[in-house]
Amino acid sequence: MKLSANLGFLWADRSLPDAIRAAKAAGFDAVEMHWPYDTPVADVQAALAETGLPCLGLNTRKGETNGLCAIPGQEDAARASIDEAIAYARAIDAGAVHVMAGFAEGRDADAVFRAALTHACDAAPDLTILIEPLNRFDAPGYFLTTTGQAAEIIAAVDRPNLKLMFDCYHAQIMEGDLTRLFTGLKDIVGHVQFAGVPARGRPDEGEIAFDRLLPALGWDAPFGAEYKPGGDTDATLGWMAGYRAL
Repeated sequence: MKLSANLGFLWADRSLPDAIRAAKAAGFDAVEMHWPYDTPVADVQAALAETGLPCLGLNTRKGETNGLCAIPGQEDAARASIDEAIAYARAIDAGAVHVMAGFAEGRDADAVFRAALTHACDAAPDLTILIEPLNRFDAPGYFLTTTGQAAEIIAAVDRPNLKLMFDCYHAQIMEGDLTRLFTGLKDIVGHVQFAGVPARGRPDEGEIAFDRLLPALGWDAPFGAEYKPGGDTDATLGWMAGYRAL
């Protein structure tokens, strides 16, 4: 099994280049990022080249509203955030951009989000554009909350590079039955993330047996470890060896 380190949470106490180096030393196969924009592109490029790790993706800016792209009245700022993310992703050869919807609701928000996603997909046909449902407990008021809602949007936008970020943590809290849920959505999935439920801690703690679930999904790309270590990241990595052997 291949694993990706989500550097939004793992080694968050280090600079992004040093976190990339730590992921390599720990044995991860890839990295992914939340918001790398305060780090010079050249520094990230150098760390990725040094380690040989691919970057799977990054997010549009979060800001104070968990993104902008479904918020009526913020269309220009949303497009600017998308264009910024695309430019950074291309510069570091990242494969995907996660377009964050923001806190919004209703038909207008839905239309605004679909237009923003159309822009993102058309502006970057060389990249995968991801959308991710967030659970309503961790992100109350976030526009996108279920995989069904995401599937409807993906079908409506109708672009081949628009995919679902299947986050096992959020999906378990909102919907459950993860194996069946994933199987029905596999054709539109662009990335898979995981963390222990309900605390979002290390994956070998909590209610999901990821050592059995993840191999059953039939996903060949790296799984993104997006969990909160609650302290020194290296001290939480005891689960990795067994998972990599699966």
